[in-house]
Amino acid sequence: MAASVEQREGTIQVQGQALFFREALPGSGQARFSVLLLHGIRFSSETWQNLGTLHRLAQAGYRAVAIDLPGLGHSKEAAAPAPIGELAPGSFLAAVVDALELGPPVVISPSLSGMYSLPFLTAPGSQLPGFVPVAPICTDKINAANYASVKQTTVPSPVLNCVLGQTPICAPTHWASLSLSLIWGGPRKRLKWGGLGMLWQVPVDSAPPPYPSSQTPALIVYGDQDPMGQTSFEHLKQLPNHRVLIMKGAGHPCYLDKPEEWHTGLLDFLQGLQ
Repeated sequence: MAASVEQREGTIQVQGQALFFREALPGSGQARFSVLLLHGIRFSSETWQNLGTLHRLAQAGYRAVAIDLPGLGHSKEAAAPAPIGELAPGSFLAAVVDALELGPPVVISPSLSGMYSLPFLTAPGSQLPGFVPVAPICTDKINAANYASVKQTTVPSPVLNCVLGQTPICAPTHWASLSLSLIWGGPRKRLKWGGLGMLWQVPVDSAPPPYPSSQTPALIVYGDQDPMGQTSFEHLKQLPNHRVLIMKGAGHPCYLDKPEEWHTGLLDFLQGLQ
């Protein structure tokens, strides 16, 4: 039987303005950690609800919260803290996280939302358990030193104990059953393993060396039909602890073009965080 899910929606006050959000929680009330979902200029939190991402995340044991960014969706009356295409202060998303009482979340950031997520990710003292950029804008506005300095907050070990019985099967460099690939940046090799090991802890000679645990793991996602995705990757690959998920035949909103591949890749990435 599928795990039960509780859903709700509402508004929060962020820097004196109302922002709309949708939330999905495990029915048990106990979440492994929080996932904050942002969106592109033509989309809103409703995108993640209709796609089933909020539900899938909550079923997997995460607290999933999607907001409508200022000036968009049900937050249309709120003024954005920066013009579109310019970096917003990192304090904006920090205030969102505080208002929602998320704790350090994994941030999912497509397209337009890069103007919000990248300053938050690279702000001094910012520590996230994970980052999932999906062809975001503004990647060229972050310098190499700031990308390299990104730190990780680890998931508390008592929470990890709840999933020790699960055995994910992952293929970091090629998913034969799906039309996408994960690229290490080194030799391709099909791999499988079980257990709760991190994605980069693979006992294969061609696997990359382990990354320091202080560096935030990132899953860089884009469709191979999206020029913006390749452009943003050229900057995002400076994140020292990253892997890449390319969806074959998908465009800019690749998660809409390939929803099953999106959900499978995302959930496997989240499972590997610690």
